[in-house]
Amino acid sequence: MTTATTSQGVRLGIEGMTCASCVARVEKALKKVPGVAGAEVNLATETAAVQFSGPSASVDALTAAVEKAGYTARPLAEESSSTAGEDGPPNDWWPVAVAGALSLPLILPMLLMPLGLDWALPGWLQLALATPVQFWLGARFYRSAYKAVRARSGNMDLLVALGTSAGYGLSVYLLLRHGQHGMPHLYFEASAVVITLVLLGKWLETRAKRQTTAAIRALNALRPETARVRRDGREQELPLARVAKGDVVVVRPGERIPVDGVVAEGASEVDESLITGESLPVAKHAGDAVTGGAVNGEGLLLVTTTAVGAESTLSRIVRLVESAQARKAPIQRLVDRVSEVFVPVVIGIALLTLVGWGVAGGDWEAAILNAVAVLVIACPCALGLATPTSIMAGTGVAARHGILIKDAQALEVAHDVKLVAWDKTGTLTEGHPTLTAAEPAQGDRARLLAVAAAIQSGSEHSLARAVLQAAASEGVAVPPATKLRAIAGRGMAAEVAGRELRLGSSRLMQESGVDLSAMAERAAGLQQQGLTVSWVADLTGQPTLLGLLAFGDTVKPAAARAIAQLREQGIRSVLLTGDNRGSAQAVAAALGIDDVRAELLPQDKARIVAELKAGGEVVAMVGDGINDAPALAAADVGIAMSTGTDVAMHAAGVTLMRGNPALVADAIDISRRTYAKIRQNLFWAFVYNVVGIPLAAFGLLSPVIAGAAMAFSSVSVVTNALMLRRWKASQT
Repeated sequence: MTTATTSQGVRLGIEGMTCASCVARVEKALKKVPGVAGAEVNLATETAAVQFSGPSASVDALTAAVEKAGYTARPLAEESSSTAGEDGPPNDWWPVAVAGALSLPLILPMLLMPLGLDWALPGWLQLALATPVQFWLGARFYRSAYKAVRARSGNMDLLVALGTSAGYGLSVYLLLRHGQHGMPHLYFEASAVVITLVLLGKWLETRAKRQTTAAIRALNALRPETARVRRDGREQELPLARVAKGDVVVVRPGERIPVDGVVAEGASEVDESLITGESLPVAKHAGDAVTGGAVNGEGLLLVTTTAVGAESTLSRIVRLVESAQARKAPIQRLVDRVSEVFVPVVIGIALLTLVGWGVAGGDWEAAILNAVAVLVIACPCALGLATPTSIMAGTGVAARHGILIKDAQALEVAHDVKLVAWDKTGTLTEGHPTLTAAEPAQGDRARLLAVAAAIQSGSEHSLARAVLQAAASEGVAVPPATKLRAIAGRGMAAEVAGRELRLGSSRLMQESGVDLSAMAERAAGLQQQGLTVSWVADLTGQPTLLGLLAFGDTVKPAAARAIAQLREQGIRSVLLTGDNRGSAQAVAAALGIDDVRAELLPQDKARIVAELKAGGEVVAMVGDGINDAPALAAADVGIAMSTGTDVAMHAAGVTLMRGNPALVADAIDISRRTYAKIRQNLFWAFVYNVVGIPLAAFGLLSPVIAGAAMAFSSVSVVTNALMLRRWKASQT
């Protein structure tokens, strides 16, 4: 097991944080370490992501800085998820149970008073019950408060420790001073019940937070520990770490596929629902790619391994989701700045309350109780949890439906998208064009097809594959080609039999000085049918047109529905394509897209996206190819199809694990719902304090009620975020 450290940064697990103030203090401590460029701490996942600048800071230096700030840090291992724990409630429930059992007799008289029963425990018995709650079960608050004071800061535990100690101390004073002259009114129940409620709130909060990480645990559970490998003619069960690229893995019916690979033998149906969100099994035959973690159906498969461990698709998905959950949304930074000064302000208000009631009213008992209530209700815990729990729940539900959100900023920004720019080929269309026409300017079709296939022999473009497949199916002999090179956004160049040839768009032909007029009318007719036209020319000596090729590509079944769903959400669509205008217009008309920009180079797409953004709209770009990467990076939100290139996925903040364009509307819907939860949580977190602190300061809240409200605030914020888990995708 290795530490999750790279040349760019390291991830740490942080223990001991209780509120947003803790987050700010840990971040500040990490950023002071030489070599650290930035640090983001997440209260919900209890992790820190540290970025380096120049020479990497040592992990020891980082952990030492965190410990000096009053917390504990440990490096996280690559193979284990920081959020992957036992499902279900945490096992540290017993302090809550013991505290409840000791506190119940103390609060029982208060519960019996409305029934007309005036009964109270003897003072010394109240002291005996409250003391273990205060100093044994509540010791964690004193330890955390001491570390905060030593670091010249404050946190939630400091407020709890101060408040309950004041209530407990007042009761001991009254008992010692007046205990011999009758039964004084004591407040042991206030301090004990507050500690019990805070412990209960933290336990419920921890339990709820574990549910927000269910997506990560579900993904981690997909990793088989062993694989059945066929080597030297015999099968052997090996730990997954010992499986290498090129190994042939035997996958029996009903088993999980342990590695990424290509089917070498066999046929079956594979359930990839937890990876791609695709609800139906996908048929797999020899030559088809399979993903580790998917469930094999009824057929025996022999899979040639292409990736294992950290390089596998499943591992990359886990890292992307973890990264998104650990990153801060922009709105959270404002919360952190507020919470940094929150605790000192609350302590100041509590002191004013104490002095005000004591001096003005002369009732120092009431003064202490009201100050205690202020300290207890002013819990910044809900503020710290409001945003990260919503982000975790949103990214988790998105991952379960095949939508990978790589960073919290993309999730937050996507809610405000008003315009979606679409690539055409492979995004709105199937991306598997076929050659429908090959018409020579002079000579025969076979010769034109042979030359075109020779030029395209060095390309992986979908149009190149269509040409090569057509040549192979027709038995055309393809001559060898040399000096093959791609001309970005335009086409291909090559030398065949000593001739300098070009194959590509009208733009390439115009730049090369090729006269297209002889076949321009025929090309226009093909383009009006929605076909893509490419030209073949000979540039040896006088540039000469050799002929044209026409390609057809079918529109994806869900594409029209995707555009309609966006329109229902109030979002406009624009088509950006390097294809000819006729083909682009035909696709746009079929899908209901009014704004079409055709015959674009990659830099043109990026420029148009920048222009659309300059108009004041939040723009999302959807694409799948290398030529879309600049536009994906330029957009406010880049959305890439996983069926496309790795370059596109790296440039995008959101990746759709299926090539279904309807997932774009789903991704935006998840963003809107997540952002709504963030706003709701922040509203309620602020309301608790804005309303609760003045009520407590004016003596309208007892410490017990304040403790209950404080605990309820944190639990309600997390529970509200968990409502996102009930989100359902559109029928796609």
